[in-house]
Amino acid sequence: MDVHVPATVTEGLRLRGVDVLTSQEDGTREINDEALLERASALGRLLFSQDRDLLRIATRWQQAGNGFPGIVFSPQIETSIGRLIEDLELLATCCLTEEVADRVTYLPLK
Repeated sequence: MDVHVPATVTEGLRLRGVDVLTSQEDGTREINDEALLERASALGRLLFSQDRDLLRIATRWQQAGNGFPGIVFSPQIETSIGRLIEDLELLATCCLTEEVADRVTYLPLK
């Protein structure tokens, strides 16, 4: 989870049994977005963010052929917390690693 994701999203996912690592817990709270994507890649973890800068970084990485485990993006004001939790849980439980790798998945799913 990127640093700006509401804690209620993390808590809701954990209550549903989803393994979540926040930027705060990982000690990456103050690193830049590119370094955060590098860290998520090193850990092999999908990165959820509501930061549009990561979309530009992902595009650059895709064009350069740099692999990453995937980014899930949602605008900050357009999706409810409950919907975010439902969609993120669905991705975590139903998608294979190769289905989300090197891609940006946009929420809401429906």
